[in-house]
Amino acid sequence: MRSTSLLSLFFCALLAIGLQAAEPKLKALIIEGQNNHGNWPQTTKMMKSYLEQFGLFAVDVATTAAKGTDPSFKPEFDKYAVVVSNYNGADWPKETQQAFVDYVKGGGGFVVVHAADNSFGNWPEYNEMIGLGGWGGRNEKSGPYVYFNDKGAETRDESKGNGGSHGAQHAFQIITRDAEHPITKGLPKAWMHVNDELYDRLRGPATNMTILATAYAAKGKGGTDRHEPMLMTLNYGKGRVFHTPMGHGNDSQECVGFITCLQRGAEWAATGKVTVKVPEDFPTEDKTSQRKFAGK
Repeated sequence: MRSTSLLSLFFCALLAIGLQAAEPKLKALIIEGQNNHGNWPQTTKMMKSYLEQFGLFAVDVATTAAKGTDPSFKPEFDKYAVVVSNYNGADWPKETQQAFVDYVKGGGGFVVVHAADNSFGNWPEYNEMIGLGGWGGRNEKSGPYVYFNDKGAETRDESKGNGGSHGAQHAFQIITRDAEHPITKGLPKAWMHVNDELYDRLRGPATNMTILATAYAAKGKGGTDRHEPMLMTLNYGKGRVFHTPMGHGNDSQECVGFITCLQRGAEWAATGKVTVKVPEDFPTEDKTSQRKFAGK
């Protein structure tokens, strides 16, 4: 009887360990509610699914009021290892802004996706966090344009002009500029991204910022004839920030490159490390790779 009891206890302990191991390691929060992109409810669901895919994150969603500053929007940021912004709308309450600054500066992770870098043009701390932004009243007072020139050198251009533009949506090639960073380590030198808006003329403080990858915005496609930042990391206080201007539409968020970089970028922002592997169906130098999203 005793050996049977011990054996039962042993298997119960193994089961408990297995259940514990199966629990997501990290908590993430996606912020949404206002956006100039009408598909934001779908892209929130897509990003939530991608982050939960490997059991790496447990994801909550915080939604603001549909219009205007929402006085009740006060997420408990400190409960989360990383906050992902799918938000482009009215200012948050001042109390919420300060709580978010304290969160990131104190070591919280932050992920900026596509139109989230259009938000809060007049919020200095936010602009420092994201490094570069577009629209929202941004101009030469916001900071320089930042891009790579044809010789592969990072350029900071103080020219006058508004921040933010893009041509028609199209598939474009991503060039890895920092192959040793945990987010981009193991990615191809060049890979094709699915149909998307290629943001150009982004400008901002760009302090403590590392450009991991760029894309060439050809004038024939409505661009600048410059190599524009597509993957960036920043340090803000003790916090880590991952910023990608990619991800306009459902199709662009189905790109395996986008999915992988989002997963790896969020993990890095949360922990400083990356365990997410580069998948076998990752896009190549001349071919896109897309996973149709099955969720509703």
